[in-house]
Amino acid sequence: MAKFRKNHQKSSKAASTGLVIRAGLFAVLMGLVYWGFKSFVGEDAPPQDLEVVKADVENLEETGADSIFYLPTNPNGTIVQHQYFALSYVEQYELPEWCAYELTAQRLNVKRVERSNDFRPDPKVVNGSATPEDYRRSRYDRGHLVPAADMAFAAEAMSATFLMSNISPQEPGFNKGIWRELEELTRDWAKRFKHLYVVTGPVLTQPIQFWIGENQVAVAPSYYKVLLDLTEPELKAIGFIVPNRTSTERLESFAVSVDEVERLTGINFFQNLMEPNLEKELEANFDVNLWKTNEKKFQRRVQEWNFQ
Repeated sequence: MAKFRKNHQKSSKAASTGLVIRAGLFAVLMGLVYWGFKSFVGEDAPPQDLEVVKADVENLEETGADSIFYLPTNPNGTIVQHQYFALSYVEQYELPEWCAYELTAQRLNVKRVERSNDFRPDPKVVNGSATPEDYRRSRYDRGHLVPAADMAFAAEAMSATFLMSNISPQEPGFNKGIWRELEELTRDWAKRFKHLYVVTGPVLTQPIQFWIGENQVAVAPSYYKVLLDLTEPELKAIGFIVPNRTSTERLESFAVSVDEVERLTGINFFQNLMEPNLEKELEANFDVNLWKTNEKKFQRRVQEWNFQ
């Protein structure tokens, strides 16, 4: 029996690296793992998830990762922790409000595994996620939020991106066009800057006009992506808000501050990664010149990708 239609109304640069919470982080993290995990993941998380977080903490010195500290701090949904990314799943929309992960040059530079294409429900979503059947006979692509190519360093990481909790209905010209361009550029930036914090998702605070499938999956009118670079010498952040449609506009025209994405979505992205004054500075400002785009990718998008 089909679920009832969801209620779609929802209330609406450079700075001293000494301010970043780095010194002594590894020493205190081990004592804070359990507290942090409960805060972000919740009491219902399977025991193996805590072991994943502990393993990530033990690998901090090797990976440079801050583990549990990269998650947004005010989730409206249920936190689901996978090994290489986390998300906040909102049952009302059968979508995540955000997916968060770290993207490193080290992982991107290893030999890529073959794309798995094993779309399937996410068993970690307690009330059940959307299913591949929801997308059949719809005109929408099964669009990734954490891109498969970002997780192509290991088969299990790649496969996890095909869980339906990481998938959303996207217009074909958007998914294969401007969203692809932004995803490819994000990987380029990660290779250049070595380590990015990435949070991405559908904008669920704007009116939802279309729903698909038996589970009534919301078709978001826009998507966002926010990026944070805390590596030396130049700390920086940027956001993008992109309408869910085919576009011939340059990606730079959709660039905004992280603060603007927070105002639109109601999500607090990077509170636990930075000292408050640094967070305020980085999230309020952005410089598109620090995030170089690629003219060839833009031309391919408007001439080829938009029409695939």
